[in-house]
Amino acid sequence: MRDSQNVPSAKRKYLYGSILLLFIAVSCAAFNLTGNDKFAISRREVLLRRIGDELLLASGDSTSRVLPVEKIADGEYQIRFENEFTFQPDSLVNTTRRLLAKDPLTRDYIVNVLNCGNASVAYGFAISGNEKDDIVACRGRKQPTACYMINIKFKPAGINTAKNEYLLGSLTFLALVGFIFLRPVKPRSALPKDQFTKIFTFGPVLFNVQERQLVINKKTTDLTGTETRLLLIFALSPNQTIPRSRLQKEIWEDEGVIVGRSLDMFISKLRKKLEPDPNINIVVIRGKGYKLEVGA
Repeated sequence: MRDSQNVPSAKRKYLYGSILLLFIAVSCAAFNLTGNDKFAISRREVLLRRIGDELLLASGDSTSRVLPVEKIADGEYQIRFENEFTFQPDSLVNTTRRLLAKDPLTRDYIVNVLNCGNASVAYGFAISGNEKDDIVACRGRKQPTACYMINIKFKPAGINTAKNEYLLGSLTFLALVGFIFLRPVKPRSALPKDQFTKIFTFGPVLFNVQERQLVINKKTTDLTGTETRLLLIFALSPNQTIPRSRLQKEIWEDEGVIVGRSLDMFISKLRKKLEPDPNINIVVIRGKGYKLEVGA
């Protein structure tokens, strides 16, 4: 019985260690994702400058500067230029789509080209993660040379989508592990303590529960803890059918409940140890369970 009492303690240590490791893993993942978000946002700003650079090159300007990209609101940026320029809407759409496709946090965004003087919209388009929802107009119409600013507004949910998916997945996994390990386990039917000190006799067979021994014709055979508990259930109800489901619920190995082939294996081992007395046998009651047949 001492070995079986150590099982819950070992399980608790394993459980606490697993939970601690999972907590550390989720925490590290959260911090790592936060760091990755900051890196991705900085990378996005570089891509925005690249858009401005390619736009100027497409207009034939290879000398004037793209001014520092300014974040004007949460998820909204403005690209400004040193000099006036002209642009083709097709080129702006294709360049923006191609470069922002490299941004892992970007799915949906709106681009507006504003006139510097009055901030009126000279041209605009919207890109969606689903291409059929894109809104692009006035393609092929070259815009006049003027002072322009480009505002790009990203859909707010796009910034946190990846992080939320990772964290949600981690929390779901943690909840699943918690359910598996922490769910209440229905204890097997408790046998009275005094049963473990009893000695059962079946004709010439003596079954010492406390010592985990079978004595048949003065020959002693040792039993394992599981075999002892299994035989005890049969000994308490000789010549009665014990449902298989009851045995599966009540018999515990060192590592948990035994089911299926494991139960059959222990039944087989007990049969062999009872073989010296032909009047005692464990028989299968098909569709129901097992019975310890004890002859007169």
